[in-house]
Amino acid sequence: MKIINKITAFSLLGLAILIGSCTKLDEEVYSDIPIDKFFTNEQAVLMNAGRAYTKLQRYPEEFSLWTLTELASDELVAPGRDDGFVWDNGRWDEVHTHQIDPNNKILTLAWNSVFEGISACNEIIYETEETEITFPEKDKIVAEIKILRAYFYYLGMDNWGNIPFATDFTNKNLPLQKNRQYIFNFIESDIKANIPLLQTIPTTANYGRVTQGMAYTLLAKLYLNAQEWIGQAKYEQAIAACDSVITKGNYSIEDDYFANFKVTNENSSENIFVIPMHSVYTKDRFYWYTLTLNDASRATFNFKGQMWDEFVLEPGYLDKYASNDLRKNAFLFGQQKDKNGNDIIIDGEPFIYTTTIANYMARKKWEGARCAKYEYQPDLEYYTTDMENDFVLFRYADVLYTKLEALYRLGRGAEMLGNAELQKIRTRAQLNPLQASDLTDEELLNEFGREFAWEGRRRQDMIRFGKWGSTWWNKPPSGSSAKLFPIPQSVLSTNSNLVQNP
Repeated sequence: MKIINKITAFSLLGLAILIGSCTKLDEEVYSDIPIDKFFTNEQAVLMNAGRAYTKLQRYPEEFSLWTLTELASDELVAPGRDDGFVWDNGRWDEVHTHQIDPNNKILTLAWNSVFEGISACNEIIYETEETEITFPEKDKIVAEIKILRAYFYYLGMDNWGNIPFATDFTNKNLPLQKNRQYIFNFIESDIKANIPLLQTIPTTANYGRVTQGMAYTLLAKLYLNAQEWIGQAKYEQAIAACDSVITKGNYSIEDDYFANFKVTNENSSENIFVIPMHSVYTKDRFYWYTLTLNDASRATFNFKGQMWDEFVLEPGYLDKYASNDLRKNAFLFGQQKDKNGNDIIIDGEPFIYTTTIANYMARKKWEGARCAKYEYQPDLEYYTTDMENDFVLFRYADVLYTKLEALYRLGRGAEMLGNAELQKIRTRAQLNPLQASDLTDEELLNEFGREFAWEGRRRQDMIRFGKWGSTWWNKPPSGSSAKLFPIPQSVLSTNSNLVQNP
């Protein structure tokens, strides 16, 4: 008799509660429940499937995959402060300079989040297929979790290349390491096989869950990066996958760029796939306010508690924006205002976030632009009331720019410039639409950087455009091996089948 271990409180609330919340993963409610006793009805199967989605919740945390990829890019940096904080024995610097030790905590926890997600998906697929309960949505649930697993494998292949692979939950042998071609083929096959079973139209009932729009977006991004990952150009396939999202007409570019990141962003017509967040059920998951802001910003946002003041925008990044680009308002810089619009003066000193940092090893308290892309709700306090904005993984703007880049690489980029939704990405930012003269490697990379800043996309873009090994603020040149992160030492020590990345 098969056993379900450690069913979480989230599972008991049900998969449908993803519409508004999730829960912490360490709350054990039941354990050692026989599968034929737990799966007594359709709702129980749905509740169990929800456990796989909770594995995404760690993504925007301090030690996470988002932090790993962003800190290694030219978008985010965590310099040492002049009071001695943040340095953390150099773990942030290792990532920033592409000299990561396999024992780095950020690296290890990022890896764990991906492969724990894969393991959870394997378990849930097995349990759902094993139960004798039948109902109309059962095949769709299995298809959802298979594509969610494909997403986790996509993250693993992207960041670590050759990775351990397993799909059989009952096989307790150490998984073998598979190369990128093998993983790529598996992801492609699983997505294409399961897309027809998914929900076509996004609704409140499937909010935060895998839909056809999510699956086709994932497939498009897989194909866009195929040249880098497996040495095969698949730009035509990327275009076709994007068109499968575009032609259905289920998504549109929001009039307001920041509507996608508001506290109540579940109404966004642009967001395709998000991680639902809640101040109670996902406590200690989304707390960017304390990661990036200085205590002085409490006067602006009415926060409680102490700010950690760690993550800042890399100096020079704002230079990519035109002065009138509204997307620049994703960051705080210059004279700061209180909630009534008055200049903040502290001990006679104007509170100004600078765009520069004089000393990488000794950043002063107000040096560095800070992130305000996601709307901050009042009264935020770490571990008491955290952010409720749902974290965006895929947006419709991503689909349109993916298609544009694929066409550009085929020498056909101008074909899309008349697309009204593509033009709106720029015009809502108070900029002119892209012109044929803008279709260059440099300008496309800069534009993607402006549109998707701090959204976790930058590393992929820089690698595709051949800029990952370049120098940027306080980061020396890095070789081609830096395109992959090292496999954590703790993982190598427990699985003799794995070989470290060169």
